[in-house]
Amino acid sequence: MAEQSLPVADQDASAEEKPSSRPGVSRRALLGTAGATGLVLGAAGGAAGYAAAPAAATPLTSVGSTEVMFHVKHQPGITDGLQARGHLVAFDLTPGAGRKEAAALLRRWSETARRLMAGEPSGSDDTDVARDAGPSSLTVTFGFGHSFFSRTGLEKQRPVALDPLPDFSSDQLDKSRSDGDLWVQIGANDALVAFHALRAIQKDAGSAARVRWQMNGFNRTPGATAHPMTARNLMGQLDGTRNPKPSEPDFDRRIFVPSSATPAWMANGSYAVVRRIRMLLDDWEKLSLGAQEAVIGRRKANGAALSGGSETTAMDLEKTDAKGDLVVPINAHARITRPDQNGGAAMLRRPFSFHDGIDADGVPDAGLLFVCWQADPLRGFVPVQRKLDRGDALSQFIRHESSGLFAVPGGAARGEYVGQRLLEG
Repeated sequence: MAEQSLPVADQDASAEEKPSSRPGVSRRALLGTAGATGLVLGAAGGAAGYAAAPAAATPLTSVGSTEVMFHVKHQPGITDGLQARGHLVAFDLTPGAGRKEAAALLRRWSETARRLMAGEPSGSDDTDVARDAGPSSLTVTFGFGHSFFSRTGLEKQRPVALDPLPDFSSDQLDKSRSDGDLWVQIGANDALVAFHALRAIQKDAGSAARVRWQMNGFNRTPGATAHPMTARNLMGQLDGTRNPKPSEPDFDRRIFVPSSATPAWMANGSYAVVRRIRMLLDDWEKLSLGAQEAVIGRRKANGAALSGGSETTAMDLEKTDAKGDLVVPINAHARITRPDQNGGAAMLRRPFSFHDGIDADGVPDAGLLFVCWQADPLRGFVPVQRKLDRGDALSQFIRHESSGLFAVPGGAARGEYVGQRLLEG
């Protein structure tokens, strides 16, 4: 649905299930007994706990055994494939907590993330929630909000790119569910593994920080389709066709802060824009299939542009029908969000869907936890959102209810914790 931004954030066709994390079971990862032939997803038997199983045991299924590395150039959870379960949580430092307490907290969080991503228990007080599971592609990602720097006396180290986002006409933001001093993104292909990490991170916060807001999301489970394909969102649209790909020569320049960055602590990092976008599904589902496709500018069945071809065929913005009307409407979401219609603005969209129940009027509280990554939000998210504000056909079917912008530093080297160059520099 979205070429560059917003709920239908076209995701690379291989991103949903590509094995971007390390395959196989490490010596630290749990071994279980699958007992079934072929590809079995989530059906492993045996409960060997965190200890290594006997050598003759059959490894976990691919879903459970896949491990993502913590000590990498860019933090995990940015270029890795979409995960089946996610949690987004923001924290505020408690009164009296400053730079020293923040450094100790990030040190604890980094060690917990490293252990859990390797399939190990979180520590001596592990809750055993994920005891029978392997790493399950768990990723934990940490970021800093605008307010963090004044709370820790580090205003001079606050990047210009972290300036607050401008107001948009489509915003109906709940301030209590927006922003925050610290932000954590958790994703995994097993719901218990993801919850286990969320609980461990919350406990690690101790007296240094308190949860400001927390949101839960999901995607299709890898292996649920006959072959890898682009994910769908809750509107039923393929979501991610035109996402930037790591194989593109300018990918790093668009998504990651260069190693020569100022401030230096952001080298190899990125900026995450986080938006809770509610989809007005009752209104959307009243539209005919043709009307839905006109709003998006793509076929619902296969994601192909209305101008023809397959999902990955370039959209012909000038093509007209027998009446002389544009085949892809002028206000179609996919047309407006194309990079070549926005001065090349690009962002890597990595969202989760959400469903938080039914409200008192019987309306589903559901939509997209929109997360996008870019080297500079003023050149990525902001210009696209401003253009969408001026006439996106999709705008009457969505509502932006919360927002945040976070500076996500590069990955921690071995022996370091995330943000160490900021907090100890």
